[in-house]
Amino acid sequence: MKIVPRDIPPRSVWVLEQAGVHPLLARLYAARGITGTEELDDALAKLLPPSTMLGLPEAAALLADAITQNKRLCIVADYDCDGATACAVALRGLKALGAQHVSYIVPDRIVDGYGLTPPIAQRVKDSGADVLITVDNGIASMDGVAHARALGLQVLVTDHHLPATELPFADVIVNPNQPGCGFVSKSIAGVGVMFYVLMALRSELRARGVFDAAAQPKLDGLLPLVALGTVADVVKLDANNRRLVAQGLKRVRALAMPAGLASLFVASGRSAPVATTFDFGFALGPRINAAGRLSDMTLGIECLLTDDPARADELARTLDGINRERRVIEGDMREQAMMIAESLFEEGDEAPPAICVFDPDFHEGVVGIVASRIKDKLHRPAFVFAASAAPGKEHELKGSGRSIPGFHLRDALDLVAKRHPGVLLRFGGHAMAAGCTIHEDGLDAFEQGLIQVAQEWLDAATLTRRLETDGPLAPEYRRVDLVDTLHKEVWGQGFAAPTFSEEVEVVSQRLVGEKHLALKLKHQGQPVDGIWFGHTDPLPAKVTLAFRLDADEWNGVRRVRFLVEGAQA
Repeated sequence: MKIVPRDIPPRSVWVLEQAGVHPLLARLYAARGITGTEELDDALAKLLPPSTMLGLPEAAALLADAITQNKRLCIVADYDCDGATACAVALRGLKALGAQHVSYIVPDRIVDGYGLTPPIAQRVKDSGADVLITVDNGIASMDGVAHARALGLQVLVTDHHLPATELPFADVIVNPNQPGCGFVSKSIAGVGVMFYVLMALRSELRARGVFDAAAQPKLDGLLPLVALGTVADVVKLDANNRRLVAQGLKRVRALAMPAGLASLFVASGRSAPVATTFDFGFALGPRINAAGRLSDMTLGIECLLTDDPARADELARTLDGINRERRVIEGDMREQAMMIAESLFEEGDEAPPAICVFDPDFHEGVVGIVASRIKDKLHRPAFVFAASAAPGKEHELKGSGRSIPGFHLRDALDLVAKRHPGVLLRFGGHAMAAGCTIHEDGLDAFEQGLIQVAQEWLDAATLTRRLETDGPLAPEYRRVDLVDTLHKEVWGQGFAAPTFSEEVEVVSQRLVGEKHLALKLKHQGQPVDGIWFGHTDPLPAKVTLAFRLDADEWNGVRRVRFLVEGAQA
């Protein structure tokens, strides 16, 4: 690991400080590319205008016509947190805007696979629907869209995934990543795309005289769901996404949120009045995701849809139980997967440039999380495969991959598919996360193909883990109130939470819970506690640590402690 301090442009720091930004925040913002306070304005009015998203006017007209004609709408969701929140936002928003008949179908990860398939389209038709709306999927569903259209359904695709060279033949496509779309925020999540569709629909209905600006339905109550899905999908938090998340967090902290979210905070032991992006990403998001991984995402969606607090509590407790089960399965799988991964190279040698792991006992619902753990530990693009449990698909392997900076995973899969025709049956995804299906006989070819691409694309610098930090922490900023200030900000993918680094003295160290290193440190001559979760190797007496700030409570007294992220002797 190499600890690398970020560049902090002094001019930007000065401009922000002159505008009244706290000196520590000014430094942190400047290091993340912020040059002026207008970029920090999270007002709804500052959101990118819907008019710049290709397909929105046509989508709004299609939906407005459907509502006026009392057509039946059916949403086809995805089985992750982004898909679940997008589905809930669509249902709640369409009903608020006058739709009388709105239902949804969420594919089963194991039985149906990902996205809009011909059998799913048939189920939508059989439900009596007239209009099929995809959320967080559909851009790669050529056959499913074609089948839906052949059945006489109107099809609106809303998605954010990267399209292939061919687009599905839908009535309307709304996806900022489709060719010709001028919407600047290419990293908006699926739930964000659906929120924009609703804003455009409301504008269309207003133009048709259905309601005026004073009487129009409010959509801001959907922002807590938009924020949750955006953070949980680990999309880049550009300025527009940060505004969506900040607005959602404000409402959550004011306890203005759907009953299901409130219940999920309780079930996960988190406090909504001081909610953070960490809560969305590591407490609520995993509980929603667990339903899609091990059970039925209908449970997650119903939790986000109900307005009955008692029902919400019941569903949140169920999701919490499923998440506990997921942790057990993941723990066992992670151990086995790590053993397989580490057997691919001799101790002391470099790991191969890409890692592929398969075991017939792996659960396909958890392969993505395990791939992420391998990627984190070995700093290599990693794919984990499980045997498909779908009827009739017993000879297929379902894989999920996670990548490192500098290796675009979906593009890599595309190249493997071109070089090894027939190996990849299906694939899709993003730069940092992707999924694919292969025949069991194609595992070796896939592994060799991926390693070959990695050898071509990755160099020694890229394969060395870099931990970017914000440099030393001035001792006057080692305060509980500043910890709270930092926690309130919107941090996440592409806008990393503050991590500081400098040499400290290790006064004492001991293992707690057999897998965490508890530390007594001297930071600039003053004592401070530290903890390194999941790390057991002892540290030298003097060491450069990368750490985040946290507040630990003991006997009613809150004190600053360092959460160690990495070390460099």
